[in-house]
Amino acid sequence: MKRTIRRLGHLGDGVADGPVFVPRTLPGEIVEGEVACGRMPSPRIATPSPERIAAPCPHYRTCGGCSLQHASDAFVETWKTDVVRSALDRQGIDATIRGIVTSPPRSRRRATLHGRRLRKGVLVGFNGRASDTITAVPQCHLVRPAILAAIPSFEALISLGASRKAEIDLAVLETEAGLDVSVSEARPLDRESLVAAVQIAEAGDLARLSWNGDLVAERRVPVIRFGRASVAPPPGAFLQATAAGEAALVSAVRDAVGGASRIVDLFAGCGTFSLPLAENAGIHAVEGGAAMLAALDRGWRQTPDLKRVTMEARDLFRRPLLPDEVSRFDAAVIDPPRAGAEAQTHELAASTVSRVAAVSCNPVTFARDARLLLEGGFRLDWVQVVDQFRWSPHVELAACFSRDHMA
Repeated sequence: MKRTIRRLGHLGDGVADGPVFVPRTLPGEIVEGEVACGRMPSPRIATPSPERIAAPCPHYRTCGGCSLQHASDAFVETWKTDVVRSALDRQGIDATIRGIVTSPPRSRRRATLHGRRLRKGVLVGFNGRASDTITAVPQCHLVRPAILAAIPSFEALISLGASRKAEIDLAVLETEAGLDVSVSEARPLDRESLVAAVQIAEAGDLARLSWNGDLVAERRVPVIRFGRASVAPPPGAFLQATAAGEAALVSAVRDAVGGASRIVDLFAGCGTFSLPLAENAGIHAVEGGAAMLAALDRGWRQTPDLKRVTMEARDLFRRPLLPDEVSRFDAAVIDPPRAGAEAQTHELAASTVSRVAAVSCNPVTFARDARLLLEGGFRLDWVQVVDQFRWSPHVELAACFSRDHMA
């Protein structure tokens, strides 16, 4: 039976009447195939969209990472912008969207690979879409070339720490000093395997290797630059996925806080925003992870001519900053996880702070929290869409909220 794709769902699948979800399709396309449980897993494209292109990556059909590689860049940019606009519309919010900044191919500096042992050899790569099947990606068009070049080292680590029954994870970050690799869910290292792990790090020229949370080898300190500051993040720490995406978000946050001289950075991490902003303003960085705050502190202390940065370890979900605490500052930066920060946003709205720079990786929870700020007297001045997860349905944004000064 033929079906017409009406729109794309939030995961990037085409949606036909029913609804029937059809992967790797575009609006307006006519498709044919067997439907089971509301899905057409293997569609034949009878009438393609003019926005359809040949996916550049040879792993596209089996890898689960790039579900939109069959669409033109112009289509993806428009669709992701519309995802943000639709989320705001559902909250009754009208916003000026300044456009979208898209990270280039082969720019992902942070990735989590998976691996397992086989009867003969090992397998390392990304999980297939909606499955635990691992797909090898030696010609991936997404990650940085240095990560692909290290696949032999990853294979050696998997051979050392994985079993045929369970996979292990390798969180890989490209830093200025080389690759920082954090292995998790692996078998414990005994004396002999510890020596072997160190040798793998040496042979692969890894900057740092951690194993199940324990440091195995640090041949060079892995550093990431935030503004003028160099920071050595703890193993496996969250960082923005691409340098281009981070630069776009930092630029938007700078615009949003304006000339504020006292800024509170909520969910500060290792200092992605705190340290660049400290070039011109005093910062109070609040973060739940003590190790990330320690990295931020070292980066600040080792960088001359930054304004004062104070730090506070605090679970902002359980203990958000209260209005009187927030009101000591001219502006706030908030960059919560995907769940958003509803409790903390309530307190921001009740404070007297006059500017908020909001960063989000989930337009739905962003729009929910934006409604709370608007009800507290803020204006939503603009939204900047950032696509650093190229070819995926994920979308990020930064936004500027302001209101007249409150006494």
